[in-house]
Amino acid sequence: MKTPDTKYTIIRANSRGGADHGWLKANHSFSFANYYDPERVHFGALRVLNDDWVAPMEGFGKHPHDNMEIITIPLKGELSHVDSMGNSSVITTGEIQVMSAGSGVFHSEMNNNKEVAAELLQIWVYPDTKSVEPRYDQRKLDDSKMKNSLLNIIKPFGDNNEEGIPIYQQSWFYLTKLDQGRSIEYKTKKEGNGLYVFAIEGNISILGNKLSHRDAISVTEAVSLEIIAENEAKILIIDVPMKW
Repeated sequence: MKTPDTKYTIIRANSRGGADHGWLKANHSFSFANYYDPERVHFGALRVLNDDWVAPMEGFGKHPHDNMEIITIPLKGELSHVDSMGNSSVITTGEIQVMSAGSGVFHSEMNNNKEVAAELLQIWVYPDTKSVEPRYDQRKLDDSKMKNSLLNIIKPFGDNNEEGIPIYQQSWFYLTKLDQGRSIEYKTKKEGNGLYVFAIEGNISILGNKLSHRDAISVTEAVSLEIIAENEAKILIIDVPMKW
């Protein structure tokens, strides 16, 4: 529901920052690496939303992180994950990976497939608790629970009402797949949180604005939002504190 105080910004896919390294083609919703826009540094606690394409047999070598909640959503292909906590696994389309970097961790993410490029969203959220012991989680998503419904994939620690993977922040992520003509209402989970809605696939309408493939809208001071699918669409909703 739009209130008199509701504020929103449309982020078109072609307005994002970009980088083409040959093996990596990246689109940055927020300032990252060599891309800097003072108007797009973060949205509340949401710091990074990278839309990456990684060539076969390429990837991100061993590198460090600390005090960041890192969520990876593969959209196509697979990535091999290795970290300094002793985890070694492959994440594939239909799964989600969460790493709390906490006091510090090294990891690598490589596309070990010889033929298929990997496509993924990598999202960073500032934590509300610093220097925690690093942790790793990985989960298969139930695709059927997204159909014209909201599937929780990320929740805060302490929320026992949702089924997502917990992170150290008062933030909730949902995925939904809407059939053409269907709509869904999303209500903010916590007062003071903002909503960042990202159209992964398809065309949708929010607050009278049409969003297409990889467009997004950031919304503050809204109690709820109605999302309408103009055609079959897959959508990511990020409910995140504006102050923490």
